[in-house]
Amino acid sequence: MDPLRGEKYLSLATFRKTGKVVATPVWFVEKGDKYYVFTLADSGKMKRLRNSSKARVAACNGRGDVHGEWIDATAKILSDPEAIKEAHRAIRRKYHILMWTADVLSTLAGRIRKRAWIEIEI
Repeated sequence: MDPLRGEKYLSLATFRKTGKVVATPVWFVEKGDKYYVFTLADSGKMKRLRNSSKARVAACNGRGDVHGEWIDATAKILSDPEAIKEAHRAIRRKYHILMWTADVLSTLAGRIRKRAWIEIEI
């Protein structure tokens, strides 16, 4: 059974070089046996993932308060344009008007091209 099924947010924990854990609540979509999230390309989590693919995930609310068990995971930065398009379509289906609004605001701010996509496997 998928421990994140029906959840709106997941807490994505990545690791600094020192080993310190940094967790962030993110929107996500499940596709097959993997999860996909997006963030700004220059975000801290992207810097941490460039150093290590080690991650953990747990169900949480929008403030990051975890209400599920932590699960060890591997996270990688997506570079395949087709996989990115598919992840974006899937997350738009899940979040509907919220994602549409985020896309419009990101486009206006010039940030949509600065997004990065992450694939998570548990």
